[in-house]
Amino acid sequence: MDYNFTYNFPAVRGIQANREYYVAMCPLKLIPKIFLFDEEEIPAEFRAQRLLNKHRIPEITRYILENPNDYVFSSITASVDGEMHFIPFDETTNKNIGKLVINMDARFLINDGQHRRAAIEEAISINPDLGNETISVVFFHDQGLKRSQQLFADLNKHAVNSTKSIGILYDWRDELSIITKEIIQSNDLLRTLTDMENSSLSKFSPKIFTLSAIYSTNKRLVNLKKGSTISEETKEFLKQFWITLTSSIQEWNLVLNKQITAHELRTNYLCSYGITLEAIGMIGYELYISNKKDWINILKKLGKIDWSRSNTSLWLHRAYNRNGRINKNQQSIKLTKNQIKLQLGLPLTEEEQQLEQEFLTKEFQKWR
Repeated sequence: MDYNFTYNFPAVRGIQANREYYVAMCPLKLIPKIFLFDEEEIPAEFRAQRLLNKHRIPEITRYILENPNDYVFSSITASVDGEMHFIPFDETTNKNIGKLVINMDARFLINDGQHRRAAIEEAISINPDLGNETISVVFFHDQGLKRSQQLFADLNKHAVNSTKSIGILYDWRDELSIITKEIIQSNDLLRTLTDMENSSLSKFSPKIFTLSAIYSTNKRLVNLKKGSTISEETKEFLKQFWITLTSSIQEWNLVLNKQITAHELRTNYLCSYGITLEAIGMIGYELYISNKKDWINILKKLGKIDWSRSNTSLWLHRAYNRNGRINKNQQSIKLTKNQIKLQLGLPLTEEEQQLEQEFLTKEFQKWR
């Protein structure tokens, strides 16, 4: 005997490309039970989505658990292979609002949202009370799951990730994001010359910094991971650091006072690039923890450094390559940091000395 057990969801019916689809409310505890994602051993040409990036799951899980009163998720999109039908509440006035009935034998495949599904499963195992909350699910009927790959491609084809700066600008949970924005707003030079939305500057942008670059510099300064608690003493240090830095580097003030353009600064000097800011941030952290009484005076000496791109003896193959392209990687940041420390008269650590020797040896071999 076939009892035809079914899932029943309150749903709204819509039409796209002459096909019906349904938006339903699904309890979180049901998500791990009915939605499957492809196993890793299935060849890529037969999968309907990218492989699960397991490193993303703990971060999403923490987001749910740490924000139980204000977390938010976008819809999961899934294909259904099996019997399903829609029952309107009212055929005349509410024919597109009703109940979606799906046979329990049907196969469900997530086209968009597999990381949310995995994180939801993890979060519920830790806090079962979340199981009765709901998430919206968009269901497409796809007999044989033949359209699943195309659905995934279409859903992701026009997706555009927000910039890192936008993520920081809109983040009011992360303490470092908040203090970074406060510092910028309280500092005339930073407020005037920082692009708060873009993570890279166009050729003729009137700005010389990005919010993401200042945030990354602050991460170097406090040496804390995202979400860590920042003490009041550390917050005061960050504010004082930027006050000192912005008053010390004259090239920045030339732009602020309209004596040169931002474009001219970026073309001729290195002092506003992210690689330089992060290198200075690393030095600032070291000065603060080892030389609290005199770090401000040492930092002021940054104003006497020749930041000119034309000074190849200082910056070539550290901050930029022979074609003039900025080298933004960890090795280049460390090499730039070494040069700044040498210009400030600061001793290099044993590790920095080794890196410097390796760099100089390579440079010597290039010119033999």
